[in-house]
Amino acid sequence: MDILGTSLRVCVGDLDAAIAVYERLTGAEAVRFQRGGVEVAAVGCFFLMSGPEAELSVLRKITATLAVQDVDEALADLKAVGADVIAGPLPTPIGRNLVARHPDGSVFEYVDRRQTARRGA
Repeated sequence: MDILGTSLRVCVGDLDAAIAVYERLTGAEAVRFQRGGVEVAAVGCFFLMSGPEAELSVLRKITATLAVQDVDEALADLKAVGADVIAGPLPTPIGRNLVARHPDGSVFEYVDRRQTARRGA
């Protein structure tokens, strides 16, 4: 599996204030979306997240988000090394994702941007 990039997760109390800071630091414009009860802003390599503590506490357990070419390929590689798939693969607004616990206990989200996810396949 090729890891194409990583995104760091940052839980914040005031999303609008955090967006201004991270846009200035990265030079990138925020892309906002909702994931369950959590508001998310992707700014450069950061995912800023704000919402109910119950949902944020689950999201804090995920170390980082890893962009991959194909979630199915990542799934095969993760199974081969003994990782435990916690969730997915599932379609998202921009592709598919899965969450896996590595044998060392680290938890990562893997995402791709496959066109088939947008068509519901």
